[in-house]
Amino acid sequence: MPKIKKLGSTPNIMVIVSLTIALFLIGLCGLLTLNARKLAEIVKQNVEVQVYLDNDLSTAKLDTIFKQIAKYPFVLAKDNSPQINFISKEVAAKQFIQESGEDFKKLLGNNNPLHNLYSVKVKEEFFTEARLKEIKKALERINGVHEVAYVENFVDEVNKNISKIYVVLSVFVFLLLLIIILLVNNTIKLALYSQRFLIRSMQLVGATDGFIRKPFVVKGALQGLISGLVACTLLIVLQQVAITKVEGLIALQELEKLVILIICILVIGILIGVTSTFQSVEKYLKLSLDDLY
Repeated sequence: MPKIKKLGSTPNIMVIVSLTIALFLIGLCGLLTLNARKLAEIVKQNVEVQVYLDNDLSTAKLDTIFKQIAKYPFVLAKDNSPQINFISKEVAAKQFIQESGEDFKKLLGNNNPLHNLYSVKVKEEFFTEARLKEIKKALERINGVHEVAYVENFVDEVNKNISKIYVVLSVFVFLLLLIIILLVNNTIKLALYSQRFLIRSMQLVGATDGFIRKPFVVKGALQGLISGLVACTLLIVLQQVAITKVEGLIALQELEKLVILIICILVIGILIGVTSTFQSVEKYLKLSLDDLY
């Protein structure tokens, strides 16, 4: 006895596999964007302005300069504590020798040419070359400050590279989404091909378009949801493997944004499944009998 086809019964595996691969690639691009954004944020928060001080300043004067610097709005604060670190010229000398491998004491004896300094971390919104120049001028006006320095051009280069990353990933995601919609749409059309005569039979017995369309759309939404869940699972597994293999990658992880990304993937999966199924069913609902063959 031949198996009777049920309205809305279409091949599951082909559609789910296609949609899962597509959603996984979209999620991967989203994850890379989130990591790039977090990395940029970490880099910006670790940019430090070096405030070199005059020699032979008293402890009271050093404290006064500290308080003056802490009042500026560009100074990064954590737990209401300004991120200003004092580095004595003795410590600076040791750091210089360790980093450069050159011991200037052999030439200058005990004469240390370096200065005491305050290392000041700057808020992210001030992370531009123009604003850092303004910060430098403001700090140099403080009485007792010898010089202010930061890594010039580094800021603009970081901002330019971040912008390029965002543009490339955005274009890639847009093209990928377009290809996915066309691919999944064609896949669902092929899956519905075997139901075209059943759809026509339902029309002939008086079934409304909404009644015929409903089981297909519901199944499309279910296929999109399942594909989204599988894609998210693969994405999380890949992320955890990457964390164990790449040292320091865990610092880039943001749980809240990852949850938002997962929700977006699920919503996109359901929308693609519903939209593509709806369009495909509409096509067969409007075809004439001759065109069905």
